[in-house]
Amino acid sequence: MTVDIRREAASRYGLNIDDVQDVVRTAIGGMNVAETVEGLERYPVNLRYPREIRDSVEKLRELPVVTPAGHRIPLQAVADIRVEDGPPMIKSENARLNGWVFIDIEDRDVGTYVREARQAIDDQLELPPGYSIGWSGQYEYMERARERLQLVVPVTLVVIILLLFLNFRNMAEVLIILGTLPMALVGGIWLLYLLDYNLSVAVGVGFIALAGVAVEIGVVMLVYLKQAWVRQHERVQREGRVFNEDDLQRSVSNGALRRVRPIMMTVAAIIAGLLPIMFGGGTGSEVMRRIAAPMVGGMVSATLLALIVIPAIFLLWRRSKLAK
Repeated sequence: MTVDIRREAASRYGLNIDDVQDVVRTAIGGMNVAETVEGLERYPVNLRYPREIRDSVEKLRELPVVTPAGHRIPLQAVADIRVEDGPPMIKSENARLNGWVFIDIEDRDVGTYVREARQAIDDQLELPPGYSIGWSGQYEYMERARERLQLVVPVTLVVIILLLFLNFRNMAEVLIILGTLPMALVGGIWLLYLLDYNLSVAVGVGFIALAGVAVEIGVVMLVYLKQAWVRQHERVQREGRVFNEDDLQRSVSNGALRRVRPIMMTVAAIIAGLLPIMFGGGTGSEVMRRIAAPMVGGMVSATLLALIVIPAIFLLWRRSKLAK
């Protein structure tokens, strides 16, 4: 509803813009004139003309306006009243007018949808000068989180490398753990695929947690392999013979077998603790399931990694040094 005040007509009756707007503001929009108190509750008392006086454009045009001389004139004598198409609300951001288009998607991730939508807009829409398009909502939050993850993930890897080096004091052993780490993440990727989960910030957090647990299990296995190798060396020296490949294989087998039960107990405890989150419901369950899924799937591949791959790589590494 547009009320376009005619300044010259209003001035002939001795009215200014504020006088006419005051009628429009109070008679049509309403004005709070008091407040009623009912116990702890407060309610405003709003005063305006009855609905039957203001429920059509014709009736609004007949609203009385009192001039300074005491005359009553209709509102249409000093203003044009008409219905126009327009936005339900004028919005601005960064000192620029803007309009919002709300989009709800399902069965797709936000990042892929926005990339395809941007490509379609670039191909099919030519914006006039002074216009621009911005993408907000969950996509904007996802972009902010992705920027943080781009910092957090490298820092996490650096911390893991530093802790491994401080523990082993040998870069070769650190590289064994890091080289097998991607294999530990394979199970998490497969479970995400089977559950039809898209990559998200929650999934990234789950992979970071999985990397920490997988490295921990790998470190435990590698430590016991070294201890078994050292004990076998000492036994061979006491027997007065040369350490050979059979001794190496025996030490690796003994070290790996001693860690089967502790590793299986650790993996079982972690999976048992995460399964209620995986199949739970309620507020926040959507996010929690995507954090737990990479860890549940990754623990299976991490177990195979620790029990099979790391001992085999340790054997190959020591065999090459033994040959030299």
